[in-house]
Amino acid sequence: MNQLRRMFVWLGRINHCRGFGIQSPTDYRFVRYVINERAPYYAYEWLGIGQTWYQRKLGLLYFRLVNERQPSVVVDRVGMADYLKAGCKKCTLTDKIDGKVQMAIVSIEDDIPTLFNNCDEHSMVIIQDIWRHKSLWRKVVKDHRTVVSFDLYYCGVVLFDQHQSKKNYIVNF
Repeated sequence: MNQLRRMFVWLGRINHCRGFGIQSPTDYRFVRYVINERAPYYAYEWLGIGQTWYQRKLGLLYFRLVNERQPSVVVDRVGMADYLKAGCKKCTLTDKIDGKVQMAIVSIEDDIPTLFNNCDEHSMVIIQDIWRHKSLWRKVVKDHRTVVSFDLYYCGVVLFDQHQSKKNYIVNF
């Protein structure tokens, strides 16, 4: 993606910076202190060396998400194992969906309805490249199992906590 397009995406989402407009305290904390965290983490120096800005940006986000959640099993179908293992040393990485899913990082082209059938209220699903298939992302947001979703343009984060009301947040990431 070229710099001009990145600038237009950023300017188009400028009203959604750093959690502005999010009324839920838990969702605000998640956006402010996990998704848009700017403080350096312990592994930032050596992660993503030699990768493109896009791979590094998403990799560091996945690192922060895994570091926050500390799942025991992560379904990784996008090849971000270095970032995931750095964020949670005790987690097991797999590319198969067996039983309940705690955390999954998949592409928008994957079989998402099958994945959602294996999710519970503690699950988190990260869907990569939602900007390439906006109609598929809209279907994910409208799915009855999806409760809270975060549209980060480059990827989407889906939560299934039934104690919250259904909401889709647009975040300038």
